[in-house]
Amino acid sequence: MKIKMFPGLLVLVILIQSMVSCEVTKQAKTAINLANCEFRLVSAENILVAGIQVDAYTSLKDVGVADFAMIMGALTQPELPLSLILNIEVKNPNPAPAGINGIEYIIFIDDIQMVAGSFMQPITVPPSSSAVISVPLNTDLKQALKGKSMDAIFNFGFNLAGVSHVPTRFKVKLKPSILVGTSMLSYPGYITVKTEFSNGSVSQ
Repeated sequence: MKIKMFPGLLVLVILIQSMVSCEVTKQAKTAINLANCEFRLVSAENILVAGIQVDAYTSLKDVGVADFAMIMGALTQPELPLSLILNIEVKNPNPAPAGINGIEYIIFIDDIQMVAGSFMQPITVPPSSSAVISVPLNTDLKQALKGKSMDAIFNFGFNLAGVSHVPTRFKVKLKPSILVGTSMLSYPGYITVKTEFSNGSVSQ
């Protein structure tokens, strides 16, 4: 998904670029180049429900007795931890590098908001190339699916790995930022990236 430079951010970058050193000017240019980058979800991996790696299974019939017992036991606990990694590709079509210093994110699964957070990790995407940002998700399934039955929570957890062969809809709202001089510039709105995954792979 291509993002566009917001006018306010562009004006601020240009002002900074005209007032400061060559190094800061270089940083400002990487911020402008970020506006032409494309973002897409490429995979979901390391899907753990109650510590069990559910993406190791292709069918509920394959779930081992010990793992099944652990998950059923976890369902009776106050919390049911879910963790996974979403890999987001940033494609830079520019003839110069594009930079990111941090990202705020909101992650939705099947239109249910799972977690919101941020991480500071400087990333430079080379010219005419791409880089992958790995965004961690750690949440409590019981809290996220509050009001749902135990069966619904159980099925949701395994469906994340494509066990039911029904693709899972992922949506991530991103707000990238970049350090220009001593100022952290953030996009005023969120970029929405979404796709469907089946067994951790993108569904076509």
